[in-house]
Amino acid sequence: MIAGINVLGKTIQHSVMETKAGEETFRGPTPEGNQKAPRAGLFYGWKIVWVGIIGMMLVYGIRHSFAVFFTPILEEFSWSRGNISIMMSLNIFFYGFMAPLAGILADRWRPRVLLPLGISILGLATVGCSWARELWHFYFLFGILMPIGSVLAGWPIIAPALMNWFVKKRGLVMGIGQMGGGLSFVYTIFVKYSILQVGWRLTFLVLAGMLVFVLFPLYLLFFYYRPRDKGLKPYGSAEMVLASEREKEKAVGKVPTARDWALSQILRSSQLWLLVLSYALYWGMAGYLVLAHQVRFAEDAGYSSMFSVSIFALFGVTLFLGQSCGFLSDRIGREKAGTLSASLSILALVALISVRDNSQPWLMYVYAICFGLGGGLFTPTIYAGSADIFYGRHFGAVSGLLLTGMGVGAVFGPWLGGYIYDVTGTYLPAFILCIACLALSCLTFWIAAPRKGIKTQPNQ
Repeated sequence: MIAGINVLGKTIQHSVMETKAGEETFRGPTPEGNQKAPRAGLFYGWKIVWVGIIGMMLVYGIRHSFAVFFTPILEEFSWSRGNISIMMSLNIFFYGFMAPLAGILADRWRPRVLLPLGISILGLATVGCSWARELWHFYFLFGILMPIGSVLAGWPIIAPALMNWFVKKRGLVMGIGQMGGGLSFVYTIFVKYSILQVGWRLTFLVLAGMLVFVLFPLYLLFFYYRPRDKGLKPYGSAEMVLASEREKEKAVGKVPTARDWALSQILRSSQLWLLVLSYALYWGMAGYLVLAHQVRFAEDAGYSSMFSVSIFALFGVTLFLGQSCGFLSDRIGREKAGTLSASLSILALVALISVRDNSQPWLMYVYAICFGLGGGLFTPTIYAGSADIFYGRHFGAVSGLLLTGMGVGAVFGPWLGGYIYDVTGTYLPAFILCIACLALSCLTFWIAAPRKGIKTQPNQ
């Protein structure tokens, strides 16, 4: 793991040095009178990346702590696992449903207003969970109100911002940006410790405080959605201008790129919906089914609650490392990287299925490492692949639709895992279903073929 972190550090250092050097290409007059030539030094886009990482950790750390809150809520209220799991299913469904709207609002309105609004809504929902007494309270607060705050303060705003700031090295940047998602699982160690010290109700208040006193000022002081908001140019834009000029010299009649398309045209593209389906199967169905129940699964196998949460956190660390390997899709291709992701996740589930008791903890480690690496690599790969085809003024909506697919898949994922356990007394059929979903997701990604770019222009 230390070796992996060292490799990550060298990769980021090399990229940052290239970014510094690349800024020289932006010097001189610009077409826009209000944009200035950047000064020598660290490109401001990297500050957006790191603020995004912190935001991802704190925003999604609350959702991913569901697995940690699962056991104390189950023990206090004695509701069925299927009914409790609906909290997570609703959360991800409404998150996915709202994500395209957040992307459209960010493209057309003021993200620096949306982000504080999202933190406020998320904070209120988190505080409300500390007072919840009935199942419908959790459904409304955790399942409906919380994801509204998450979409306005999280990835649907951060992802297109990263695309705006970086034209080159998007696979790497998206991978680094997604690290906060991996760290959100490590954050559950803090959540578990807080539950042990002050109880699960007061822990919800602690999580709300982290949003207000840490994330709120960071967003207000440092986050800018577009480079022009700071009077800067995106990294790599000079090369794009030169390439565009060369394209103009080619024969007339060439199929226009996605940048020329209206949103209605993009929505009629089969490639878009294949990518949405791939993401729904990978994360909505398989990913969140497993994540919602893995802590309880380990406890059922005889492991202590702290060991079970530590495996959850290890998954977050390896998810972080997998996301940092987003540059692999730049080198070996999006589809091959997606295949590697699915293969690692399937291997992880084979290890999880093999767990019968607490006599072979190494199987849990194999699961956490492989599932984290696979899932971590897949997200930046599919977003970079989507940008290869659809990047332009509507990419915020495209990235939001990917999350909608995840949300639709998650309507069934977490709930189905709990329901299958309630009926059969085991998670085995649920995990086998996840393996099938991962394989189908990989196949769908290949059919979408981001390596070929835009296949055809939809009929207008």
